[in-house]
Amino acid sequence: MTADAREGQHATSPEAGLMAVEDLALHFPVYQGLLRRQIGSVKAVDGLTFDIRRGETLGLVGESGCGKSTTGRALLRLYRPTRGRIVFEGHDIAALDGEKLRAMRPRMQMIFQDPQASLNPRMTVGAIVEEPLVEHGVLKAAGRRERVRELLDAVGLNPEYVNRYPHEFSGGQRQRIGIARALALDPDFIVCDEPIAALDVSIQAQVVNLLQDLQKKRGLTYLFISHDLSMVRYIASRVAVMYLGKMMELAGVHELFNAPKHPYTRALLSAVPVPDPKVEATRQRILLKGDIPSPVNPPSGCRFRTRCPWAAEICAEQEPAWRTLDDGRKVACHFAE
Repeated sequence: MTADAREGQHATSPEAGLMAVEDLALHFPVYQGLLRRQIGSVKAVDGLTFDIRRGETLGLVGESGCGKSTTGRALLRLYRPTRGRIVFEGHDIAALDGEKLRAMRPRMQMIFQDPQASLNPRMTVGAIVEEPLVEHGVLKAAGRRERVRELLDAVGLNPEYVNRYPHEFSGGQRQRIGIARALALDPDFIVCDEPIAALDVSIQAQVVNLLQDLQKKRGLTYLFISHDLSMVRYIASRVAVMYLGKMMELAGVHELFNAPKHPYTRALLSAVPVPDPKVEATRQRILLKGDIPSPVNPPSGCRFRTRCPWAAEICAEQEPAWRTLDDGRKVACHFAE
């Protein structure tokens, strides 16, 4: 399926939104000295506003340390946001606590990056997949066992493997176990935190195709976090680009990859190899100078200005607004048109 066809398949109206994020920020305090005095804070996520549409795959990309995984965990309320709203089907889960938050948990799940580290080596596969059902009191023992076998079959594993341990499986099989666990409570929304990064290249496509098949069958919505831009182009319907805790650009996958508006997006995409020797030999790479600034003390104005080839005086004086362009995409840049 082409990128254009996938985008058309997933495109929905704003009324079909599953989640709306408004001014989301997550700051971690930095302490120093014997008295543990706070001297600042790490602005891991600093004012994100975007939406996630029902049934779509929203890709989230950016350099290491830009806040992608922290954003995903904040959306699932694994962290309490410093400020902002996370409206999930009309409920602001950023403000929920206790039993009300627990009641929302089954509808939001996560697939982790490292399948070996995210599975308890002392538990059998059956117990791992069954654990969410036990925790939330879903079904009786016999029903849970049958449900586990159904889930293993759904992700392409032999249901007879329920009594085996994680170390007896390959990396790709362990990730399938993690996917089965995430599906146990029939969620609506799943954060896929670099689910293929720790897998062999030959296995990555199998796992991504499995995620797509499950999405079609179960009506799932994904936030797909990844460094692999070519894989994001394949699976996502829209793509959000992050840099140093801020969102730089959000657009449909076709528009973003073919006509990026933000200088940082252009630099990211220029690093992706093109499978055409003639094009690859003539295209121009955009090399960013310097290191990523510290999230404890980010630059004034635009976060990207210290590395931007087109930065001007206004970029240091004024933070660019997160605005919508004529073609519908969102961007945070003074000069993007």
